[in-house]
This record gives sequence, C-alpha cells and structure tokens, in this order.
Amino acid sequence: MKIGIYGGTFNPPHLGHMAAAKTAVSVLGLDKLLLIPAANPPHKQLPEGTATAEQRLEMARLMADNLNLPGVAEVCDIELRREGKSYTADTLVSLAALYPDSELWLLMGTDMFLTLQYWREPEKICRLAGICAFGRTEQDGEELFAPQRKFLQETYNARVTTITLPGLVDISSTDLRAMLARGRGREYLAPAVYGYILRNGLYGTNADLKHLDIPELRACSYSMVRAKRIPHIMGTEEEAVRLAAHWGADGTAARRAAILHDCTKYLDLEEQTALCRQYGVELDELEQKAVKLLHSKTGACMAKYVFGEDEQVYQAIYYHTTGRADMSLLEKIIYIADYMEPTRDFDGVEELRRLAYEDLDAALMLGMKMTIEEMRERGVPVHHNTQAAHDWLFAHRG
Repeated sequence: MKIGIYGGTFNPPHLGHMAAAKTAVSVLGLDKLLLIPAANPPHKQLPEGTATAEQRLEMARLMADNLNLPGVAEVCDIELRREGKSYTADTLVSLAALYPDSELWLLMGTDMFLTLQYWREPEKICRLAGICAFGRTEQDGEELFAPQRKFLQETYNARVTTITLPGLVDISSTDLRAMLARGRGREYLAPAVYGYILRNGLYGTNADLKHLDIPELRACSYSMVRAKRIPHIMGTEEEAVRLAAHWGADGTAARRAAILHDCTKYLDLEEQTALCRQYGVELDELEQKAVKLLHSKTGACMAKYVFGEDEQVYQAIYYHTTGRADMSLLEKIIYIADYMEPTRDFDGVEELRRLAYEDLDAALMLGMKMTIEEMRERGVPVHHNTQAAHDWLFAHRG
C-alpha cells in the first residue's frame, strides 16, 4: 500500500492544501492519504488565540471529507496524542510500525522542501519515506527544485518527486487568519471549513449566526453534514426556489429552509434526542426509536434557535420528513423539493416532478402514497403525520 503523509498546523486548512493533496494522490497513485495536524510544531509557535488542537483536527476532518476521496483521505491524530514537539521523524517511525509493509511518502510545500536538511534527523526521514514537494507558483519549478532534489538524493539517498502546480491557491495561513478577522477570505476556504470557523467564532470572525447572509448560512449548513450530502442540499435549495416562484411562495424563506433542512442529518439517536430535550420537543413512541424521523425536528430547532429563522421556516423544516394534515404552502414546497430534487433517482420521480409544477397537492399525495407503500413493504411503521397528511389531501381534493 502506498500512503501519503501530509502534516501541518492546518490553522486553518485552505484550498491550497486541498488542491496539493488531491494532486499528490493522483500523481503518486496513493492508496491512502493521512492528514496529520501538528500539536506543537518545532519550527514555529502557534499564534495566541488560535484554534484549539481539537478544532484544528475537526477542520482537517472537514477538509478530508470535502476532498471527495472516500476510502483514501482520512485524518490521523497521532501528533496530537503525543506529548512534546511534533517531529516528523518520530511520526514516520510510528507510522512505519503501524503500516510495516507500506510505501510512505511525505508531502510538503516548497519552503519545507528547501530546508529539509535542517530538520531533526533528515537521514531518518529520507530512509523511512519518499519526499513529494509541490510548488504553488511558476517560480517553484525545476530551476528551484533541481539542486535541492540532487542534494537530497546524493546526501541521504532520498526518493524525491516534485510537482509544480501553477495557479494553485497561494496564501499563507497567517495572512488568511488576518483576512478572516476583517470579514474577508472565504474564497480561500472550502465552504464547510468556512462554516465551521463561523459557527465557532474562530480567528476573530464573531459572526452573528442569527443574521447570516445566504452564502454564510450555506457554509454553516455544509459544515454540519458530510460532503456527500451537499449535492442533495444544493438540489433541494434549487428546487425549492423554483417551486416558490412558480406557486407564489416566499422565495427567500424557501431558500433558507432548504439550506438548513438536513443540517442535523448525521447526528446519532442520543444526540438527536438530547437536542429534542434541550428545545422541548416531545417525541411519540415511534420517534423515540426511529432516528431517521428526528433530523427534521432537531434541524428545525437549530434553524430557529441557533440561526434565528422565523416560524414559517421552522415549521417547513419540522415537517419536511413526515408532512402533516393541512400543510402550509411553504411546508408543501420543502417537502416535495426534498423528495424530487435533481439528484434523486427512483421509479416515479419524473412523474412527481411533472405534477409538482401542475398540481402541487397531487404531487404531495403521490409522494406520500409512495412513502406509505415503501414503509409497508419494508415492514416499517408509517408515521401518523404522514398518513394524516395523505388522508387530509385526499379528503379535501374530493
């Protein structure tokens, strides 16, 4: 197995880190990429008031997830668990023992590559791992890399690969932190990482979470879910806004509800029920056991109490999974947008999409009928609100 090792303070991890990591995986043909946040880097002091080790680890996890390399990219906390300075030689010794039959590659930027001989135990580093250096500008090319590559090969018998990526995001984390404190810099970050920074008030952002603009609200939502869920959230937003314009609903409310509708999707049963207790949400017998029914309720609470959304958005998120009798127009739109947004692919979805723009209630009835039939086929109880919603629509349509 070929393993890439990419260490750093990741304070915060930005798009330059992500692009370099993704390119290294492709060029080296890596089977695994380990992102390793440093606890106490030997070459620099972490700035005062910086993100905690746990927060940097979580941002690295978000970066790994948003690389969209499932089964390849993952975070390793080996340096955060080790006391003292985070020396690369020590980390490689541990990883070589952990992966004894693997080929290790150490990934680094230009500055680190050009000073490798001054690190602690460079001969051990070069013995345990190949060196892959990536440049961020056209100046970081052969003229700069070749002498150092030759020196490392001749001095330490190093295996060296160098990659120049012109146009790669070229910003230091120091400059990025300063920009974030001034309300700028989000273009250098994956939205999920930016959202995490906003939600935790890192780097002097101090955002008012109850009055976020749409891009900031999206970022916060994306930071709370797995990357694979983001296309669905984007699709639901797109569909909800389109349906709102078609049926004369509040487009801004539809957009904000869609952005947040799945924000608690990945919380487990214990976390979901704890939020329900915190916000006074009473659960019936089925809901106490069925975690899939809870994210709509807890998501609605997050929307209202954390992000300051109004009652109509709260209700639209609250009922987007089960529906209910006598739904509001916005509730209907979020329910059906979630059901048939562009990434959905199942038998009957095209008919659902057609009906949604011709007869919204008919689309709702069809969606609920399909849900009820699927639940019964699987031997799963149908929530009483779903049955009540279907029956109410059936009765009021004559």
